[in-house]
Amino acid sequence: MPKMSNRLRSMVYAALGSLVVVMAGAFAANTVEKPTSAAVESSRREAMSLSAAFRATSEEVLPSVVTLERRPTMEKVDASKKGQPQQGIPDEMMQGPFGEMFKSPQMKKFFEQGPNRAPHGERGLGSGVIIDKSGLILTNNHVVEGAGKLIVRLHDGREFEATDVKTDPKTDLAIVKIDGVSDLKAARLGNSDKAQIGDWVLALGQPFGLEGTVTAGIISAKDRGIGVAEREGFIQTDAAINPGNSGGPLVNLDGEVIAINTAISSSSGGNQGIGFSVPINQAKWVTEQLVKTGSVQRSYLGVSIQPVTYDLAKQFGAKDTHGVVIADVLPNTPAAKAGLKSGDLIVRFDDNEIDNPRELQQVVEMTEAGSKHSLTVLREGKETSLSIVSETQPGKFGAKTESAEPKAPPKSTMLESFGLEVGPLDNDVASKLGLEGAKGVVITQVTPNSPADIAHLSTGMVIVEVNRKPVTSVDALSAMAKDGNSKEGLLLLVKSAQGTRFVVLKPAS
Repeated sequence: MPKMSNRLRSMVYAALGSLVVVMAGAFAANTVEKPTSAAVESSRREAMSLSAAFRATSEEVLPSVVTLERRPTMEKVDASKKGQPQQGIPDEMMQGPFGEMFKSPQMKKFFEQGPNRAPHGERGLGSGVIIDKSGLILTNNHVVEGAGKLIVRLHDGREFEATDVKTDPKTDLAIVKIDGVSDLKAARLGNSDKAQIGDWVLALGQPFGLEGTVTAGIISAKDRGIGVAEREGFIQTDAAINPGNSGGPLVNLDGEVIAINTAISSSSGGNQGIGFSVPINQAKWVTEQLVKTGSVQRSYLGVSIQPVTYDLAKQFGAKDTHGVVIADVLPNTPAAKAGLKSGDLIVRFDDNEIDNPRELQQVVEMTEAGSKHSLTVLREGKETSLSIVSETQPGKFGAKTESAEPKAPPKSTMLESFGLEVGPLDNDVASKLGLEGAKGVVITQVTPNSPADIAHLSTGMVIVEVNRKPVTSVDALSAMAKDGNSKEGLLLLVKSAQGTRFVVLKPAS
């Protein structure tokens, strides 16, 4: 065998050394990654501890969870059958070679009801939670609405017909009363303000009619608005919520109800990890009102408000997006009497910091009529304190009206850089828009994908102000647009039949 050169020998030794290092590293890595028996036992104990918490919470709350079933009356069932084909076993089957088989009770029932047919007509199923031993049950309005008898089925299977139902459609909440039972277990109500994102929660109810179902998850978000109710501020959770869970409780690991399950966000109609529940603090207040007076009495300010965006904050001289902007103050309302003005930013109501319109609306509505409160507003960049006296909101206050789009008036002017065409506003056009007495110019056309379109301006809106100055004519608006054509854009105050709001309109780059 020929001798290796010194250079070749060095290369071989280096390769062998590297191989040894790699093998040693792999061995060491395998040794470190392998969990010790103590670590495994510790993880198991932690998992068992969480399992025990779920089990204890479920055992405590399930006896308070009920099934609510809307059963149509016989008259409704008979009416629903009109025009439908006669049910039953066809004569040709009864007289055929297998006639004896079709005479069995099971086959008769199959043909009379069908494999998926409810025997008593169309029914509605939902959930509820007992909140008082007297027989008071909290649930959703959409669970109890409709005709027919409302049947309450307890966790132990006993059934009672509801003797009283009171609802608040604005929050989609309702209370149900049953009588004649003395051994009910009421769930404990918690404090939803203390619930935090990331907290473990359990959802209890009857999804798809499967009674006594418990699912687990966390609080995913708070103060959500999804457009299913007039008054929102939902707690969002990824605990599985499905049809039938509505009205059931969302509870923390202390066994306290912190919300009432109400809605899901789903493309399939089933759980996709996004469910929404009414906070129990709001439900408590609604319940007290319903028990006391049979309806919910809300206080109001009498203003049109909107969130403070980054662009609006710069226009109003605010340091951040904290608070809400007053777009309009209605006459003869508590806000008008307190001296609030369009363009004010409300940042505090009593000791409550205000971050969005829902927060302000909720805290105001829960005040007692005749009570006095302090407001902190940002006006022209400076904080100002005002005093306001709460009043009960009139029944039809804030009702929206539909308006017809006006025909384009003559002498319209196109603001090319904004993609906006405007025309003069006369009394006839204002009346057709549902804006009697409004002053300004009317939007007659919006170019698709233009700055005006992106700012959600639309035909029929009236531009009342530009940069806090009244708009008196189309020519005046054109001049204002040229003078204010900067990076910050124009601050418009616009009116429509749906309300008044501020809009920052920036020219196309």
